[in-house]
Amino acid sequence: MERYDTHVKNQWVSHNQFITKIRESNKTPSFSQARKLLPDPFWEGHAPTLACYWRTWELAFGNLKQPTPKNGFVANYCDTAFNGNLFMWDSSFITCFGVYGRRAFTFQNTLDNFYTKQHLDGFICREISETDGLDAFPRFDPSSTGPNVLAWVEWNYYKHTGDRNRLEAVFPPLLAYHDWLRKYHTWPDGSYWSTGWGSGMDNLPRLGGVEHINWDNGHQTWVDATFQAILSANTLLQIATLLGRVAEVDDLADEVEHLKNYTNQNLWNEDSQFYHDRQANGKFIPMKHIGAYWALLAECVPVDRIPGFIAHLEDPHEFKRAHRIPALSADDPAYSATGDYWCGGVWAPTNYMVMKGLDACGQDELAYAIARNHLENVVRVFESDDTPWLGADQFRQYFHLPDPKYDDKHTLWENYAPDEIRPGSHSKPGYVGWTGLPPITVLLEDVFGLSQVAESNRLTWHVRLLEEHGVHRYPLDANGVLDLKCNRRISENERPSLEVHSNIPLVLEVKWKGGKELINIES
Repeated sequence: MERYDTHVKNQWVSHNQFITKIRESNKTPSFSQARKLLPDPFWEGHAPTLACYWRTWELAFGNLKQPTPKNGFVANYCDTAFNGNLFMWDSSFITCFGVYGRRAFTFQNTLDNFYTKQHLDGFICREISETDGLDAFPRFDPSSTGPNVLAWVEWNYYKHTGDRNRLEAVFPPLLAYHDWLRKYHTWPDGSYWSTGWGSGMDNLPRLGGVEHINWDNGHQTWVDATFQAILSANTLLQIATLLGRVAEVDDLADEVEHLKNYTNQNLWNEDSQFYHDRQANGKFIPMKHIGAYWALLAECVPVDRIPGFIAHLEDPHEFKRAHRIPALSADDPAYSATGDYWCGGVWAPTNYMVMKGLDACGQDELAYAIARNHLENVVRVFESDDTPWLGADQFRQYFHLPDPKYDDKHTLWENYAPDEIRPGSHSKPGYVGWTGLPPITVLLEDVFGLSQVAESNRLTWHVRLLEEHGVHRYPLDANGVLDLKCNRRISENERPSLEVHSNIPLVLEVKWKGGKELINIES
């Protein structure tokens, strides 16, 4: 029988330099070696938060691995810490805290192992075996790939480092991957679909009772997949502009315009003031879930709709629970007070997404309130002596975990319960993993209020805390190292008294409730 290739070759894959990259052979650093290179935060009266911060780095550096000839990976990487496979969804968010540890280890290169496994048609599997390097799913399995956030996290890395060379390298595989999803994961109207596994939100029951939620698309438009496609296209256009290659990707602008119109005409429910998944018959899936808030990062929400849309985040009967933000609104019949994974669990990656989306649309005070709640509750669980849902021995047996590393106390968890301050039901311990986000990134960016634009050597410090706080060895740009200290204040309106030392010149924008100012810092 004559055989045929089942792929249509994507033009951008031939420019994917990761496919021919030579395997890295450098040893990975230990935590004890790395610690002296990591940012060193201090915060008066918050010793448990700082202990959680350092424990997070310890777990992360314990998960570093090297590529092998058998798996065909090309870069040292941070293991997902789940099941022996490297996950695209998890790895993407690991880079969002790993960027702060880049002086000791380049966590971003974890993603190189996905780019090197890209198929000729642009497909990248969402889950790849660390043993033999094989895709966990064939290309046309409905759950084979997603969510589409690679371009967003690469742009985030660029904002921190100013590393234009990396953008030039990742641009072709990112374009090819976006093209693949547009070709094979859209409906005729251009909207996108996924599955429970493909969306990363496994058991969220948005198919209305369909049994096989993990691998069924329900013939419906998925709000998160569609907004992620807009975010991806927008980000690729930003990269193209920076690289002077906009003429090569003008189709992306057309897709963005079309999908922005589509989502606001077809996924927005004026009665609920929310974006909903949409059935093939045009009816809304009534549930409200956190995936809708990708609309903020995708810059799709009209200004007049923002107040009603974000009001759900402030409603105690919906998303404002004891631990914010549950993946599923509490007024949904499927909501679980103990989490039950995505039926109400509080997850670090989606919380981070919402906070960044709120920042992007000028709702930074709400982002700060959510950040404080999220970080404080993660730390409370970290320092708690309460018995988790399962004992440590049961967890180790269930997840096939080694003994010493996965203690049931003083650790991080895969997700958290929304209505009690404890791990979520069916949550995995020792999860760093994306739960490295709250103790590191949320602390530095959202609670301390530090944000940077490396390409212009500019740092914004939005001071909200009254206690003395700051960071030693804060990384800026490729080579910048800063010592930042804010002295104790009496009130929020008091101008912050800062001490800043830097080995590079920079512009520091200081903001507080009573005002703002620009300060030129000389090295």
